[in-house]
Parts: sequence; structure tokens; C-alpha cells
Amino acid sequence: MVPAVSASRLFVATTVAVLGRPKLWGIGLITWFRMLPSGWWRNPPFMPLPDSKFLEFRMVTMYGGDGASTPDLYAADVVAWLEWCKNWKSGGE
Repeated sequence: MVPAVSASRLFVATTVAVLGRPKLWGIGLITWFRMLPSGWWRNPPFMPLPDSKFLEFRMVTMYGGDGASTPDLYAADVVAWLEWCKNWKSGGE
């Protein structure tokens, strides 16, 4: 069984990591809102958090096995991925 991924814990870890990188704020917000389920504001906890099953799937496909890792590693990987997204969208290296 895949351990539940805490969307709020992942959000805090990645937010702290991205706050020090203003060049990633725009792509980070765009990406965050693309992951949100439709009508997120209608269901508790009434917060813009991705669906736990989506996060579970992403963690397993990224880390393999049960998808377990640490929030610090998640944050570092998200920062690397956002940098790649920014470079890819801008046609950079």
C-alpha cells in the first residue's frame, strides 16, 4: 500500500524552497493551479490542494516502490522540475 502523501506538508516544504527563488514564482503558481481538482473550493478542507490520489500516483511514478521520500527531497525535486519547466517554456537550455 502506498503511504498517504500529505499535500499540506508538501506545499509547505516546496513553498519554503521556492520563496527564495523569485524567478520560479510564476511557473510555480501556474503549475500549482493546474494540479488542482475542479471545484476544489466546494469540498472540505476548502483549500487549493491537489487530490491525494493524484499526489500518490506522482510520488510512485517519481520515486518508485511505495513513493516514500522526505519533504526536503520533494522540495528539491520540485525546484529542479520548476527550473526545467521554466527553461523548456522559454526555449532555454
